[in-house]
Parts: sequence; C-alpha cells; structure tokens
Amino acid sequence: MPRRMVTERTGERTAVALVSSGGKDSLLALEALRRNDEYDVRGLVVTIAEPFQRVSHHGVREELLDLQAEALGLPLHKVFLPGLETTNEIYEDRLGKVLLRLAGEGISAFAFGDLFLEEIRAYREAHLRRLGLTPIFPLWGEDTVGLARDFAARYQAWIACVDGRKLERSFAGRKFEEAWEEFPADVDPCGENGEFHTFVGDGPGFARPVFVKVGEVVERDVRFFAELVPSNNGSTAEET
Repeated sequence: MPRRMVTERTGERTAVALVSSGGKDSLLALEALRRNDEYDVRGLVVTIAEPFQRVSHHGVREELLDLQAEALGLPLHKVFLPGLETTNEIYEDRLGKVLLRLAGEGISAFAFGDLFLEEIRAYREAHLRRLGLTPIFPLWGEDTVGLARDFAARYQAWIACVDGRKLERSFAGRKFEEAWEEFPADVDPCGENGEFHTFVGDGPGFARPVFVKVGEVVERDVRFFAELVPSNNGSTAEET
C-alpha cells in the first residue's frame, strides 16, 4: 500500500532536493527552484556507477560532482549503482532508499530537470508515488531553444558525452556555449532525447568556478565520452 504523501514546510516553503546529474538541465532546474519562494532547496541527489566512480550514463567523474556541490553550497547525496549490471529494479530500490532517508530528515519533495518526455515523467511520478513522495518538474514544457540560448549566455559547461548516431565525435569535450548552435536540426538543443550530456562548472548559484581540463575522447558502444579532469591551477584549457 502506498505511503501517505507528505510535504514538510519551512515556514511557507517546501523542503526539496534535486535529483541531479550535474548537467545543464539539472542546474537550470536548481536555479528555478532557488528563485521560487515556495521551495527550500536542501540538497542534491546523484546516481554514481560505483565500479567506475562516474555519473551514470554521463561518464563524469564523481570528484567533479563533489566539487560542484561544494561550489553550490549544497550537500550531495549519492546513490551507488552497480554499473553495467544496473536494472530498473536495482535503480528504483537504491534511489528509493536514499529518497526515503532524506524524507526522514524532512525532505519530502524531489525535483527533476525533465523537459518534455512524457514517459519519463510518468515513470518518475509512479516511482515517487509508491514511496509517498512528491515529484517536481520546474522546467517542464519550457522551450528548449530558449533554454539552451539562456543557458549558453550565463553558464559554463562542457559536453561530456555524445551519442555518435546523432552528433560527431568532435562535439565531445567542447564548451556547450560555443557548440550548441552548430547541432544538426534533428538534435534537441537541450539534448532531451539523450543526444548529449554536459557537466556545468560555473554560473548562477556557484560560489566559485569548478575548473576543468578536457583530456582524451573515448568511444564506448555508440557514444563518445570526453575525459573531464578537475584542474587545480584554474586553467580551463584543453589538454593536448
């Protein structure tokens, strides 16, 4: 039987955590939540492929997410998954345990950066409904061209991964703000269909930048992954 849906309020604000990948849509969702007086953002939740110590599907190093969360001033709650052996059942079980732990600490609403894929939203809503928790979609229905243009003007991000069936290898590792207008017409400018994934290193809400060097680009299956490495010297130049 589903648990009763509850929402804790701090004054008039709902305590919420963002289920984040560290990418573009996640950071735009975070900004939208922080601008809305109804919400009190308490933390970030990220899924990590434990054998690789990288963000699931994006290939971004776990340490970059740690640095990003510190720069954003938010605690980072990690959901560790078994990498290539992860099934929907494992994902739901492990994510659910972390969300329920956070609910026990007063966070009962969880936000996602989804934009328009109805089946993904329905899946998330059903999962959280079974847990008695409230899903929030602060970017839902926004125009993706407008979002991409706005993001490119105010944030700094790197394209961490591209689907080789949609984008050429050369896009992997490029700055999003320099590359997005060159995407083919059939590529959503926010990558909502999985065409690419990003890592955000600076922008609104950051107390300081997360500096990144771009290393080797590797191919796995149909994807190209750029090795994004934390840079301690403040340089954001690409490695050769």
